[in-house]
Parts: sequence; C-alpha cells; structure tokens
Amino acid sequence: MAVSGFEGFEKRLELQFFGDDPAILTDMGLRQLEFESLEQVLHAVQCTVVSAVGNPYFDAYVLSESSLFVYPTKIIIKTCGTTQLLKSIRPLLHKARHLGLTLCSCRYTRGSFIFPMAQPFPHTSFKEEVIYLEESLPSNLCYRKASVMPSKVSSHSWHVFTASDEARMVISPHVPDVLYTLEICMTELDRVLSRKFFKRPGDDKTGDTAGKEMTQLTGIGDINPGALICDFAFDPCGYSMNGVIDGDRYSTIHVTPEDGYSYASFECVGSIYDDHDDVVRVLKKVVQVFRPATMSVSTTCTSHEVWTKVATALEPLGLKCRSCTMDEFPAAGSVVFQTFTTRRK
Repeated sequence: MAVSGFEGFEKRLELQFFGDDPAILTDMGLRQLEFESLEQVLHAVQCTVVSAVGNPYFDAYVLSESSLFVYPTKIIIKTCGTTQLLKSIRPLLHKARHLGLTLCSCRYTRGSFIFPMAQPFPHTSFKEEVIYLEESLPSNLCYRKASVMPSKVSSHSWHVFTASDEARMVISPHVPDVLYTLEICMTELDRVLSRKFFKRPGDDKTGDTAGKEMTQLTGIGDINPGALICDFAFDPCGYSMNGVIDGDRYSTIHVTPEDGYSYASFECVGSIYDDHDDVVRVLKKVVQVFRPATMSVSTTCTSHEVWTKVATALEPLGLKCRSCTMDEFPAAGSVVFQTFTTRRK
C-alpha cells in the first residue's frame, strides 16, 4: 500500500425535496438553479464542473472529483479525494428555499477511506460527519439513523446516514420507491487494464476527447448500450463518466488507476420491475472492465429482489462472497452490503 495517494473512495449525498405548489413536480424545480449557483455550492465542496449533459428529466455533471445529478426535486453529489462534500448542504438548502422547496429526506453513504488521515473536517471520522449532518439538517427531518455496516474485508465497510420527515414516513409504506441504487466499490484493479486509464506521454488531447477514447478502449460503452455518455479523462491519469440511460436513470463510473491504491466505482439506478437479468449482465461487464481483487456492492431498495442477484452474477467470475450485512433505514428501505474477493485472496 502506498504511503499517500489520491483518495478514490467517494462520499455520496442525496437530498430529496418537496414543494407546496404541485407544479414544481413537473416544472424545472432545482434545475432552475443557474450554473453560477451550482458553482458556488461546488466551491464550498472544493470541486468544479468539467463536463455536462442533460435530458428532459435531469442534468448530469462530471466534476473534477466525481459527479453531480440535478433533478427537479432531487440532487445527488458524489465526490472523491479530499473534498468537503457535507459543506454543500447549507448552501443547497438556502437556494432550494428560494425556489419554494423544502427538504424531506437525506441519505449520505461512503466506504472506508484508503487515506483517512488525509481527510479534512468534517470528514475526519464518521462520528464527526454524523454530528455535522445532525447540525446542518432542518428539524423536520426527525427520523434519523446512522450505521457502519461491517464486513470481513476491513477495507470495505459501509457508512450510512439517513434522515426523513414525518410526511415521508407516512407516505413511503403506501407508495414504495420502486427504484433501487447499486453502489459498487472496487480496489486492487487489474494492472494491465488500469493502464488504459492513463494518458500517453505527450498526448495533448482534451479531457473530453481522451475520455471518449477510454470509454471505447475499455469496453465501458458496452455496459449500458444506448446510454448518452458524458466522459472525461484527467491528466496524467484517471477517468470519470456519467451515463444518461432511460428517462430519469443514470449510471456513473470513476477510476483512480495508480498502482498501490487503484480504485474504481460504478453506480446505477434501476427499477424492481426491470428484468433482473439486467443486473447480472451489468455486473458481469463491470467486472470484466476492471477485474478487481476486492469488491463491495451496496444495494438500497424497498424490495429484496435485487441484491440476491449480485452473488449470482459475481461468483461465476471468480469473486467469492465473503460477507453480507443488511440493515433497515427509515423511508430509505433496506441496505444490503456485500463484499467479494477473488478466490486466490
């Protein structure tokens, strides 16, 4: 393990809003925020936008450290490195209030940092993060839970914080969220495959052009065929991609390919009404692109039908399930956290 390096493991924040005016649900909502307003929020986090794409349902931004997704009533920010993600909460709430929006739920997740001592406040520990969240969120989000989900692979534990208001607690049992979120973290990537995420010496291609080449060269474009892909390659190495799939669906990939602390993540959103074989197909393609020695998969869903397919997809590829942990979170549903390693480990 390297003494120091770039922190690949991301912090992920999801904020859900509602408005008294029903038109907000069909209007632009948060998408009305001017680019300058988003830049102000990202400045507090200490990252910037490098590329963007959108469709009629949401806008997807590739950041200098990961991704940002903006829906009319939902915003998702995912950042890596030493960014201060939670510092986005207060400015976002302020800007949402001016649009007539009120926060109704919050979900924060992350893995175990490779370089925890390098993280600045409030990310110096999960305890500090929870305290900061508690102090930053409005009092109407009274149903709160924080948990560290362990695994037999100490480098891949899962940290979860959720908060929701009473209205969401009442609604959620009757109108279950049919969407699920898969958050995948991979370490010890295949060295030969990782080299594909390095720009060649003397390569003066732009990040957009080099990113498109990496998407094609690595097979990432085949993971979600037909997706509108917004990709970017960093100098001298590293890669990020947002894929706009069907309607309000997305996928996102981020890669830190350096030896000693190589890392890649894949995240996607699906529906429990989808063909579950799609989950198997996507997972197999992700593993084939990176061939990690260690991998964790977090599945957030109100249904148990998705996570059971994960081992089905990974074990034939030589990844053995080492542990599986489940927990329930108010209004968020079940979180199932599974870890896998190659059979040689």
